[in-house]
Amino acid sequence: MSGVGVLDAAVDRLLGVGRRRPEEERGRGSGSSGPEPPLVMHRGTSRQVCGLWPLVIGGAVPMAGAPLGRVLGASGMLCADHIAWFERGLVSAPSAMVLALNGLGKSSLVRRIVLAHACMGIHSMILGDIKPDYVDVVRALGGQVIAIGHGRAGVNPLDAGNVEAAARMLSAHPQERTALLAAAHERKKNMVLSLMHLARRRPPSRRDETILDEAITILEARGGSPALGDLLEVVRQGPESLRLAALDRGDEGRYRALTEDLEVSLMALMRGRMGQIFSVPTTTPMKMDRSVVFDVSSLIHEHSSDLQGAVLLACWSYGFATVEIAQALADAGVAPRRRYSLVMDELWRILRASSGMVERVDSLTRLNRTIGVGQMMITHSMTDLSSLADEADRARAQGFVERSKMLFLGGLPPREMDLLRGVMSFSDAEQQLLTSWNAPGAYDEYEEIRTAPAGMGKFMLKTSDAPGIPFQVEFAPGEDAVNDTSARWNVTRRVR
Repeated sequence: MSGVGVLDAAVDRLLGVGRRRPEEERGRGSGSSGPEPPLVMHRGTSRQVCGLWPLVIGGAVPMAGAPLGRVLGASGMLCADHIAWFERGLVSAPSAMVLALNGLGKSSLVRRIVLAHACMGIHSMILGDIKPDYVDVVRALGGQVIAIGHGRAGVNPLDAGNVEAAARMLSAHPQERTALLAAAHERKKNMVLSLMHLARRRPPSRRDETILDEAITILEARGGSPALGDLLEVVRQGPESLRLAALDRGDEGRYRALTEDLEVSLMALMRGRMGQIFSVPTTTPMKMDRSVVFDVSSLIHEHSSDLQGAVLLACWSYGFATVEIAQALADAGVAPRRRYSLVMDELWRILRASSGMVERVDSLTRLNRTIGVGQMMITHSMTDLSSLADEADRARAQGFVERSKMLFLGGLPPREMDLLRGVMSFSDAEQQLLTSWNAPGAYDEYEEIRTAPAGMGKFMLKTSDAPGIPFQVEFAPGEDAVNDTSARWNVTRRVR
């Protein structure tokens, strides 16, 4: 045997592989291979293998959804969004919440999802952009920008998103038509009650709610597009059905006394700082076939937080109503099926505007249960929810987070960790990572530049008690033009 043959035989004996027969050595890539190494199974207690269990690193992330960024501390890319993961059964509801302090990139993360959704055929509805953070990206996508404010367009609280036109389209579907009109009625009533709540800084009474319910029913029976002025006139006229709802006992003087506070509240919504916005006869119709943003940035300098909250709530109500109409028409087969993602930014402004507003927001969002509609809420921290004065409000506000099946968490202060653990489990390493992202950037006084904060563009995705997925969002070449805000992500910035 030649020297090469002896070497081959030795290698075969070492690997435990016998020589292949000549007929087995035919074809490309043929030849011998070593056996798989034996795997020895070990078992140990959690004390003995405490570094391995609970697992400190999650499993492979499904590549489904918006490309968000590279995974920190591991290889690979995270692709995720609330609609894509819901459609694939990875989460039980198409809802998400973004929590992070100012200047760390909350809006930039949401803009990335908006851009990705546009590529997926999903229309984003930014229902109240107060900075503005989303106007440029929606305009770049060929979407619709609706400017709301003093000297601009307004919002009619009794406009439920062109429901009359939709009802005519559903004339051959009486059951769907009845359900659509009933939902529109509830939205109108809830919107007027919410505005009254903000104007009074206290919740309306049950009697007020009963009277408004009947008054709106009367206006709907008359047809047309009623406004707040029409609602006030109906209350003043006092038709018989309205008097019965007010329990005036047949006494006109009693009726006037019972409805006086209601009249004052409706007049306040039509005059003063709110009147120019909510006394308009119509709301600019939303287009259902593209992304839409309500630009309310002209109100950012308003010192009245209740006005800002009222406008945001009105935009949310109108947007929810319009999208619900689009889905109802699609369910009946009279319009194409479209998918929507509703973005509700600056949630804290409404929650702090007045006690009891959490219930109004909760009732508004709970009406949206149509498949194909996603929802994202954005606020600074859990403290925005836990610092509310009323205990019932705090419980309902925490429900917003619990019902959000995807949590995107950025840099947060240490006091947030106890509040977050009331929703999901967080390991010590996860808590330390989130709080470390709260560190500010450094400043070089000689070069007059500063580095970005430690948590700029860094987020952790949590969907359950399983380990979270930390990732870093970085701009693609074409994104800089639509992300030039006060929270821009350049690594350094020269001070003027």
